[in-house]
Amino acid sequence: MRKISLLKAPEFGVSIALIGLFVLMSFLSPLFLSGYNLLNILLQSSTYIILSIGMTFVIVTGGIDLSVGSIAVVSGILMAGLMKSGTSVWIAIIAGLAVSTLCGFINGFLVSKVNLPSFIVTLATMSIFQGAALIFSGGLPIYGFPKAFSFLGTGSIFSIPVPVIIAFVCIAVSVWVFKKTRIGHYALAIGDNRQAVRMCGVNVFKYELIVYMINGLATGVAAIITTARLNSAEPLASMSMGLDAVAAVVMSGTSLSGGSGSVTGAIIGSLLMGVLRNGMTLLNVQSYYQNLIIGVVILIAVFIDKIRNSYSYKK
Repeated sequence: MRKISLLKAPEFGVSIALIGLFVLMSFLSPLFLSGYNLLNILLQSSTYIILSIGMTFVIVTGGIDLSVGSIAVVSGILMAGLMKSGTSVWIAIIAGLAVSTLCGFINGFLVSKVNLPSFIVTLATMSIFQGAALIFSGGLPIYGFPKAFSFLGTGSIFSIPVPVIIAFVCIAVSVWVFKKTRIGHYALAIGDNRQAVRMCGVNVFKYELIVYMINGLATGVAAIITTARLNSAEPLASMSMGLDAVAAVVMSGTSLSGGSGSVTGAIIGSLLMGVLRNGMTLLNVQSYYQNLIIGVVILIAVFIDKIRNSYSYKK
């Protein structure tokens, strides 16, 4: 029974794909299995892991958040601006996390309370948040931060990059929240049958709002890592982060229609994205071809998701 359940798990397919890609790349590039490169994959994947965790909570409710990249930009620009004005690093970080969570709150309120489609809401807020970042920064990058902040993106503890440590902490917390609390259970239930959950007396608005706020908070954490690693906050950067997060989540077997998915699968999907990008870089695949390939992978993942949902419906 245990073997059968594993085979039916949504993340089973992406796990096999990750193993297959890992084996393939080990043959195609002699540098792939080096300790340095494997650690580099984890470092590069840390941001996507954190983003995909937040996105999972949203997608399992049947929603989507296209504004993630803009939220990251707003959060990064705010932190950078505060630090450049002499504000304490930790106060700047708290402010950045607060504004990213507020952005999530705005999205959740418009989706759940005003009852607008999440696609339209987050498409609109994507432009709004990006415009706010451009106004705040004057359209110019902000760079040069205190060492205490840069350490969060470039530092190491016992030879383990700090971003990887932060990602593992986020994984531990999110798995617990998703599996052991009402937030995770109700998020899945809302995606499966919103009306039934509401009729059971559950405050759908409350939990859907929390889900979008979790996504905003996760995006803020990713913004800290990205800004610290680059030692720069640019108002037009990070716009593709949301699409990569959606791709990682969908590839993990999480259904875009909601009701099924897992944080574990999103993590595996993020690692698959990381290995794919790293492998293409090692093979000297040019960046625009990389984007083309990632786009094809997303289409295949969505197509597989549609087939899986159709098969489940027929059964």
